[in-house]
Amino acid sequence: MKTPAVAVVGCGYMGALHARKIAQLSSEGEAVLAGICDANAERAGEIAAELGVPVLADLEAVAAAADAACIAVPTVAHSEVARELIGRGLDVLVEKPIATTREEARALIDAARESGRILQVGHIERFSRAFREIAPIITQPRFIEAHRLGPYPARATDVGVVLDLMIHDLDIVVQLVGCEVERLEGVGIAVLSKTEDIANARIRFANDCILNVTASRVSTERLRKIRLFQSNAYISIDLGSNSIRVIRREGLPAEGEPPKIHAEEMEFDQSDALLAQDRSFVHCVRDRSEPEVTVEDGYRALDLALRVQESMPDVEEYL
Repeated sequence: MKTPAVAVVGCGYMGALHARKIAQLSSEGEAVLAGICDANAERAGEIAAELGVPVLADLEAVAAAADAACIAVPTVAHSEVARELIGRGLDVLVEKPIATTREEARALIDAARESGRILQVGHIERFSRAFREIAPIITQPRFIEAHRLGPYPARATDVGVVLDLMIHDLDIVVQLVGCEVERLEGVGIAVLSKTEDIANARIRFANDCILNVTASRVSTERLRKIRLFQSNAYISIDLGSNSIRVIRREGLPAEGEPPKIHAEEMEFDQSDALLAQDRSFVHCVRDRSEPEVTVEDGYRALDLALRVQESMPDVEEYL
């Protein structure tokens, strides 16, 4: 297939990042950045001028100029925009979450399958070096702690922190544990917005592994860590610094002797997960191959995030 022409729809914080990554892929001959589309014409013009590409006035113009699109519009519009572009014959990478409701997600998945279009969901952590390196080490985790904390974002927060942040860790842990959720309970608190700004969930999987996961967008510090405990090993993944620490017991201790412990530190270059994700999408468009993050992965992460929200007592709005 020819080099794919990719448009970026929505050029807020994430959309501008996508545009720059597609422009980089364009400079490497792997894609063509077809243009920028945004409801805010002034913002679209700024990013388009920076990258030397045209402004695309609407989705009709996007469909005329491109083979595929990266969609980074507000979450509540993911399904509507993605379905329209799929209906116009484009392959689509839509930012996570895939949609805001199960019904919207299923309708989008069905539209992609019926039209034979590629639909990839932007779960960027799957493309981090730390996640890629740790996955083969995980055997049968018994207890997992995940923390994803940060200050209140300047960008719009049209969904709660579970769909905004926690969904990253839910997606990762489901992949690592590899079995269904048996039960869960959650709690969320609205601090600065009308939806939950800090949330915690305790989840039991069918193999009795327990996940305790916290997400906050009202923290004074940034933290993205997952800690896993399994037989003979403790594993700490820092997704912020792209580093891993593994502590293992070496063999069985002799009678009366303390166990021997081996600690291993792994640090990786700050590899560009977003670039890797966008490159993977471009390759799928070119080769007509299945995305690494499938639509079922995207649906599973959304469903679990919604189950966490549904388990929460009523969120009290800050006034």
